[in-house]
Amino acid sequence: MSSRRRTRIGILVPSSNTALEPLTTSIISTMPNTTVHFSRFSVTTIQLTPSALAQFEPHGIIAAAQLLADADVDVIGWSGTSSGWLGFAADEELCRLITEATGIRATTSVLALNKALRKLGVKNLGLVTPYVDAVQDAIVRNYAGIGIDARTEQHLSRTDNVKFADLDAETFDPMVKAVVREGVQAVTTFCTNLSVAQYVERWEGEHAIPVLDTVTTVVWDALRMCGIDTSRIQGWGGIMALNCS
Repeated sequence: MSSRRRTRIGILVPSSNTALEPLTTSIISTMPNTTVHFSRFSVTTIQLTPSALAQFEPHGIIAAAQLLADADVDVIGWSGTSSGWLGFAADEELCRLITEATGIRATTSVLALNKALRKLGVKNLGLVTPYVDAVQDAIVRNYAGIGIDARTEQHLSRTDNVKFADLDAETFDPMVKAVVREGVQAVTTFCTNLSVAQYVERWEGEHAIPVLDTVTTVVWDALRMCGIDTSRIQGWGGIMALNCS
């Protein structure tokens, strides 16, 4: 008797990230015949210094993607937000390089987020991050470049990526509330080492507005790329019912 092949999702992880793996596993836990597999590369700090920017040079990411290719995954997702400050073209090029190196389709947290924002028609975005001023300003500028106003924002001015995962609802509830109060059309929690995806459905209920978490966006897009109906996934926000195919 032949068995049905599993859908395998490959996810690239910043080495100091401790939030996205358990969250990603939880998001897909109710999906039959679907598993998620992870590969890491070195990222420890988020700022705009030359050494910090060098963490996102493609060669290290491609090496991690090639390890996922050994697992015969169906799609590779970069669960990270670096193109927010590097420029969205960096993720487009990264996806091209991953596919060139592995033969496997690729997506990223930010490209998936932007796909969802286009589908929702969002032009005024609330931006919530743990990042420092310079990183936040770069993200705002890059969104302005694609016609999205992300100047309504909250950030924590931190660079220590490993410690971002220790922050909880006590920190982020007031930040989300603050940007919603300014009349934005949607909110993004923009960092994949935030343990907040599990709060998205509550925030959407409280504020009656889409909340798009970047751990969730890449999972949503990767599953959709594999032909999986994400509307069956409950408890992780309205994005799961969004069809961008």
